[in-house]
Amino acid sequence: MANDILQAVETLRTLRAEVPVSATLHVWLKATGTDEPGTMAFILDGEKIGDVSVSNCEEYVFRPFVAVSGGNLSCVYDTATTAVSVAYFFNAAEVVDKGITVMHTSVANAPAPVPHGYHFRPPFGWMNDPNGFGRFDGRPHLFYQHYSHGLRWNTMHWGHAISTDYIHWHHMPIFLFPSEDLTARPDRRGGAFSGSAIPLENAAGIRVFFTEQVSERIPETQIQLTATSHNIITASQAEVILANRPSGLGLTLDFRDPYVVKGPDGLWKMVLGSLSHQGGVILLYETDDPAAATGWRFVGTLLLEERFGTAVIECPCLIPLDGPVEGTETRWALIYGLMNSLETKTGRKNLTLIIVGRFDGVRFHREFEQELDFGTDNYAFQAFVDQDTAVGIGWLANWADVSHTIDFPTAMTLPRNLLLRGNEVLTPPVPAVETLRAGMIDDSRLMAGEAVALDDGAVEIVLDLTGPGAAVELAFGHPLVTLGVGVNEEGLLISYAAPGQEGGPRYIATGAKPQNLRIFLDVGSIEVFADGGRWAGTKRIEGFEPLQSVRVVSGVGAIRSARIYALKLNRAT
Repeated sequence: MANDILQAVETLRTLRAEVPVSATLHVWLKATGTDEPGTMAFILDGEKIGDVSVSNCEEYVFRPFVAVSGGNLSCVYDTATTAVSVAYFFNAAEVVDKGITVMHTSVANAPAPVPHGYHFRPPFGWMNDPNGFGRFDGRPHLFYQHYSHGLRWNTMHWGHAISTDYIHWHHMPIFLFPSEDLTARPDRRGGAFSGSAIPLENAAGIRVFFTEQVSERIPETQIQLTATSHNIITASQAEVILANRPSGLGLTLDFRDPYVVKGPDGLWKMVLGSLSHQGGVILLYETDDPAAATGWRFVGTLLLEERFGTAVIECPCLIPLDGPVEGTETRWALIYGLMNSLETKTGRKNLTLIIVGRFDGVRFHREFEQELDFGTDNYAFQAFVDQDTAVGIGWLANWADVSHTIDFPTAMTLPRNLLLRGNEVLTPPVPAVETLRAGMIDDSRLMAGEAVALDDGAVEIVLDLTGPGAAVELAFGHPLVTLGVGVNEEGLLISYAAPGQEGGPRYIATGAKPQNLRIFLDVGSIEVFADGGRWAGTKRIEGFEPLQSVRVVSGVGAIRSARIYALKLNRAT
């Protein structure tokens, strides 16, 4: 080992791994003071093969490095001059199949301690909205809002993961990065905000669309950008496609979350969320460019939402539900989140709605609407049509509970299909959730009124009631929160109270009279699907303690059958 690396032995730290040929390393480091740069040296089988350095002492800076030969790699840095947040490696030829290997995280950005969890979580750092959800080159891809270096919202990147079935995921390299200006100025929050992705025309790869936010930028803090990727690993330099909000509508600075879809007239359409003096709005754009790269023009306001207070529309999504895009009889779903919304009857905040109707490429003709999730912790929901069936996923959290002053680890919801049945949209979990079943825990004791232990808390409970709306109440044992699920004359509800949060919102699907319930429990969450997903309720549970038990508080006679399955994620899949 080189002599310069052996100096200051007491403060040296080494990350070690056996790496493949042509391993690409991604590391984030910063200087711990202003006198010397932060550095990391790379030593392969005892020989120094290179190093990286940074001068920034305010925020971690990304540095890539390629180890051409495989072998025993040591990444050496001096803690007296250098702090390291994240380090991982991958082989570009194999990463789509195998994902990345994480070498290092810190206490500040460590992954959640949920070894038995089956919900998607990032390998490190903060996560919120799903982005660019779609099937590309034959596989489902999930991008998401991400900050690598802590568990609180900060300067946004896009994380990335790939699946074969929407349940088993492996992590990919960080896909989108904030601008160098934002990295150098951590006081100017922003970065690569939410957006969507489409396949590249006549080529492998994708085109992504996203909002770039830079606080204090004048006149627009939020603008729309696009970038491409032929390998679905790294993105090209992003280009601005919409530099300004449409004028004359009295819009606030909110102008974000582009979702792009092919319209019934064959043109690419883009919907964006904003807020006017009248209420939340969804803005519609289109382009004649078959590649969707240029020529975007404003068409008009697709929707105005005047209910629920001063609510900014976020993460709009527009998809055909029951027919081909070009079909004149095809019904479409317009899905959107309402940031800062309040339903006064229940106290629930930040609702998400689905409106179903006809879309002619310019106007949306409403037929009916329903709420996406009565638990409201299924936010920023994004969906697309995958082989004739719509599938979507949401952020398993709610901005009403997020604080920028405390760590807030989160997950994604179970992926869900969107199925049209008359004037109802059903959102059941994707069929692959049944691959999680690892054995029966109980099929008799719960019905007999006994409390049933839930092992590690990762379970599915299936209840068939004696009739629609048959009254029943379940209570779950948890060391920190009070949690229950019930059906009564008011509807279907999730009761939840954390310490100090008594008297909070009522999570209820008013008027619901379900006969079948599927309840998915995991560390940090409960998801309830009733009557094939006609009603869905999602609630984040504070902390990392598993649910310990379940019992029927009332209505044992209303249960025709009850089964409890242990769930386990086969991480080798």
